[in-house]
Amino acid sequence: MVYRRLHDRAPRYLADHLIPASDAAPGHLRLRSANLNRLTVPRCRLSTYGCRAFYHAGQTVWNSLPDELRNSDTSDRFKRFTETILYSRYYSTMTVTSALEA
Repeated sequence: MVYRRLHDRAPRYLADHLIPASDAAPGHLRLRSANLNRLTVPRCRLSTYGCRAFYHAGQTVWNSLPDELRNSDTSDRFKRFTETILYSRYYSTMTVTSALEA
């Protein structure tokens, strides 16, 4: 959904809450994160629900993705990079877990 929002294909109610870091900075202040295709992460007030809400968690996960994934230009490329990264993270934890069990 975050990828769709950044490419203007998300519903309006979601697009209003996902703000790119480049739009959040004042006109005279350019942040390095503006060039990295990152989003501003709002503060969460409730630890039980607020940090797990899409408006907070979606932006946090998006900012934690590698640069080449966030900057992919087509949805097919984004999906392919996402699968690659998720598989590599899963299998790296599986090898560590299996090594600890042995």
